Amino acid sequence: MKLNGQVAIVTGGGTGVGQATSLKLAAEGCTVIVNYSRSKKEAAETVNTIVEAGGRALSHQADVGDDPQVKAMVEQATSQFGRLDILVNNAGTTEFISFKNLEAADFEAWERIFRVNVIGAFQMARASARAMELTSGKGHIVNVSSIAGINATGSSIPYAASKAALNNITISLARTLAPTIRVNAVAPGFITGRWLEDGLGENYEKFRNAFNEQLPLGRVCEPEDVADAILSLVLGSKLITGQILPCDSGMSVMAPLKI
Repeated sequence: MKLNGQVAIVTGGGTGVGQATSLKLAAEGCTVIVNYSRSKKEAAETVNTIVEAGGRALSHQADVGDDPQVKAMVEQATSQFGRLDILVNNAGTTEFISFKNLEAADFEAWERIFRVNVIGAFQMARASARAMELTSGKGHIVNVSSIAGINATGSSIPYAASKAALNNITISLARTLAPTIRVNAVAPGFITGRWLEDGLGENYEKFRNAFNEQLPLGRVCEPEDVADAILSLVLGSKLITGQILPCDSGMSVMAPLKI
């Protein structure tokens, strides 16, 4: 196990990509703080799975958009486990708004999405970087972005803009926190699971099938695929920083979807 003795925080760690990443980090020997905002049951189940497999984990409720809660979570990690090595900024939110419906993209939508996807990610990175420097002397931050932040696609204009901002923050922090802390991001495409099921409703299967048929690599992402990309950045070359790694089955290079 390559991460024995290391400690990670995974925001939004009880469901989807966050859950898959928490489990994979634990399987490599990492102690995992599984953060959640509303998914208490799922976070507890993730922790139980890790503990039953012989790992160490705990769940922690915190809204990443609230800086005092962020600082309290990082403080718990370092006080209980003595160090912090890895942050996976996975918590995110969106609203499904047609790009053509400009009026629906109101101030409230912009504020809520940016508060979690951008400000929350920055606050987590700021608090975690300080803890990494004080306890481990080094660390790695991986932001979970989206191909929407590169291609200006996805669930809504505010969401795409928030992920573009997260990509920019990734590069800014990589430059600022070097050489002790590496900062990278993964940019998934269509991911199976509750996020898109809830957002697309009855259209979910239609879109998933269309992408499965037309994506260059022949299938959409599963949460485990994205978790593998995250771990490849954590466990791979120590000379990678400031990079946005697409994990999209070729969505970024495919022809416009026909449906």
